[in-house]
Amino acid sequence: MSDMRYEDRMSDSDALMWTIEKDAMLRSTITAVAVLDRTPDRDRLRDLLDRGSRLVPRLRQRVRANPLSIAPPRWEVDPAFDLDYHVRFVRAPEPGDLRAVLDLAQPIAMAGFDRARPLWEATVVEDMADGRAALIMKVHHAITDGVGSIKLALIMFELERDPAPSDLPDVPSGSVLNQFERWFDALAHEQRRALGVARRAVPSLAGGAAQTATRAVADPRGTAGRAAETAGSIARLAAPATAPLSSVMTGRSLSVRLDTIRVPLADAKAAAHAAGATLNDAFVAATAAGFARYHEELGAPVPALRMTMPINVRSSDTEDLAGNQFVPARFPIPLDIADPIDRMRALHDLVLQQRGEPSLGLVEPMAAVLRRLPTSVSTGLFGSMLKGVDLVTTNVPGAPVPLYTAGGRVESLFAFGPLTGAAVNLALLSYLDDIAIGINMDPAAVTEPDWLVAALRSGWDEVLAVGAPPRRRRRRTQ
Repeated sequence: MSDMRYEDRMSDSDALMWTIEKDAMLRSTITAVAVLDRTPDRDRLRDLLDRGSRLVPRLRQRVRANPLSIAPPRWEVDPAFDLDYHVRFVRAPEPGDLRAVLDLAQPIAMAGFDRARPLWEATVVEDMADGRAALIMKVHHAITDGVGSIKLALIMFELERDPAPSDLPDVPSGSVLNQFERWFDALAHEQRRALGVARRAVPSLAGGAAQTATRAVADPRGTAGRAAETAGSIARLAAPATAPLSSVMTGRSLSVRLDTIRVPLADAKAAAHAAGATLNDAFVAATAAGFARYHEELGAPVPALRMTMPINVRSSDTEDLAGNQFVPARFPIPLDIADPIDRMRALHDLVLQQRGEPSLGLVEPMAAVLRRLPTSVSTGLFGSMLKGVDLVTTNVPGAPVPLYTAGGRVESLFAFGPLTGAAVNLALLSYLDDIAIGINMDPAAVTEPDWLVAALRSGWDEVLAVGAPPRRRRRRTQ
């Protein structure tokens, strides 16, 4: 993350994500839990995080918004930054296993951030069973997305158990603006942005207009069809969905229930390959099978659920830009396809279709418009779009090599994405030979969480069986 570019202001989409938290149910908090083979050294961990906060300016910056400002909120260095506020040490509750750590992590994930401070926290859980420890990490989604969070997490990890000490970088510089300076800076920012947009738009519009005119003359029906397709795509993206498709996962609250599943990475890839699909297709297919089984067990089967999936839109121009580089695709997934191969193939085609939606390139301009609406209006609009979502899935590639932190080796690493109005968020993160799935459930929606986790494991067993050779004894999901 030290080679990333950091803008002084949020993007319009990040600012909108920040604004809609007026509704606490739409909070965007990412939580991760790493299980370590032994307790990390406290002083070394503090030094590691201190170094990381110097390499990554965002970890020492707070958000400064002005209700009267026309520009997105600024990132400013916190002049009273206190590392001890962000790093805490606690003892593991009995019996000191992963379930006890997850129970400890739940209220941490539920709590909102102190908006006067940088938006991250780390809690070290000591004295787990068998000498193990855990690290609970929490970061606001406005800082980064799932892909970026892996890069961000690497500042907390090392590639050796006892690496050689390195020099401590300088503290990030920055000034705190007064009210007049902040207003003037916002005005200057908007002027620069408008000028940049105009410079890019004039040749683009001229060429685009000529090209459009030529196409309209040569292929009027095709031109009209493309315009209608774009309009329809925008309508699908912005369409309100106030009611979930599930008839049993209808409740919503501010609480969460965390759980996990681990799956052998090689087996999951073999199953996907056997179906001519991707690892993400296998993930979504297993998820669909699990939710189908859960609804059947509750006596309320449904043919489809509405799912949100973040689509990575990083390019060569934005790969090194800190912040969020994704757009949310929202679409129904079928639950009534019994054969796991057919299910993977159908979902492969469906996800591919979503990646080609014309409206995905218009998310940032739409966010710029929505951000300028009164907060209550933008929050209400987004609430109507998000609270009708049944589930969220996200797939993030992790580290293929062992990681350490302050002397402790990372044995497993789970990520838990924000619900933001949905009933369940499932985040897949690969690490070494496994894929770890963090399951974040709203207990008001998922009234039988153990049933759902068991059903999701059964869904994975169905998918893994596709790639398993005959009579092969394979390791089951955990």
